[in-house]
Amino acid sequence: MNLFLCWFMIHLATNPARLLSLDVFRGIAITAMILVNNPGSWDYIYPPLKHAKWHGCTPTDLIFPFFLFIVGVAMALSLSKYTPENRPTKIVYQRIIQRTLILFFLGLFLALLSLTLDALFNSKPFDISTLRIMGVLQRIALCYFFASLIVLNFSQKKQWLIAAIILIGYWLALQFIPVPGYGTGNLSANGESTLIAYLDRLILTPKHLLKPNPGFDPEGLLSTLTALVNVLIGYFTGSYLKQNTQPQNQTCIQLIITGLSCLIIGHLWSYLFPLNKQLWTSSYVLYTSGWALLLLAALYYIIEIRNARKWAKFFEIMGLNAIFLFVGSGIVARFLIKTHIGTGEKTATTYTWIYQNLFLPWAGPLNGSLLFALCTIIFWFIILYFMYQKKWFFKI
Repeated sequence: MNLFLCWFMIHLATNPARLLSLDVFRGIAITAMILVNNPGSWDYIYPPLKHAKWHGCTPTDLIFPFFLFIVGVAMALSLSKYTPENRPTKIVYQRIIQRTLILFFLGLFLALLSLTLDALFNSKPFDISTLRIMGVLQRIALCYFFASLIVLNFSQKKQWLIAAIILIGYWLALQFIPVPGYGTGNLSANGESTLIAYLDRLILTPKHLLKPNPGFDPEGLLSTLTALVNVLIGYFTGSYLKQNTQPQNQTCIQLIITGLSCLIIGHLWSYLFPLNKQLWTSSYVLYTSGWALLLLAALYYIIEIRNARKWAKFFEIMGLNAIFLFVGSGIVARFLIKTHIGTGEKTATTYTWIYQNLFLPWAGPLNGSLLFALCTIIFWFIILYFMYQKKWFFKI
């Protein structure tokens, strides 16, 4: 754990002006991530807590784009003072690069940890040539970096134009650029026939992908381009909230209208270009951004306008240390999955042993699996609550 904590600055809270609804939104997203990533058994999961097998979008498929949207909103609160006329200083770019590298290498660290634990506890050879290069944190890092460059160097109109060009260009590229051996427009259910997979196999090589065979990674390089638009939409939203002078009720209505518009356009586009998280299709970008806008509007109304804040304390605490929770939960889960309890035929991973002995006997397979995930949330909340009381906040 100390290896990654040293990469963070410990910020003692000084009660800076914050958008509480954004912290709560972040807390909801990270809590949902813990819930869906930690079932007691992957064979027993309630349908809303599963990802879509290929095309489609479940509530679980909203979590990752929500994170990217939140990154964009937060970026607006910190970078919107800079314009092509009011140029940022060299230090600003240095901080952006620093944050990008820390995020990216934290993702690589988690991938490297998996290889190391397999070598230590599962008698697998330690082969750095199979290290997965891309991942969730790596994608967030790249999206943050390129979105920052765009908003710092282009006018607002050009930012919108870039977002539109990416979404339309990506759609046309996947439809009409031929992939050797597969032709055009083949969005098969394993991803190998897509331009995304072809470029990843060409640039990253199959060994460094999540699925070496057939050679596909759901956080691939090309699909990171469209994920970047989720960040930009978040940035446009944050800029609107910061610069808007309308009454708060009007602000909330505008967020709802924009969110519904994104939902409708994304849904209609899905008839031509299906909603697909693993391909991160253009329709998926707009559809998930629509839901993000609606959830932010609801939180903005409840928290900022109605001033109903007590209920949100749990999620605020979870959201204030989201990066610590993301990495910390990833480390603990890997240890539980890679280590074992028992011998011979009775051996099981520590993770499975806990589920089978503490949850399954009295809660049953399905509810026991859900209860395991809920207890994982409670476990991390206790840790984060202690950190909150001590005013320990880990920021990149």
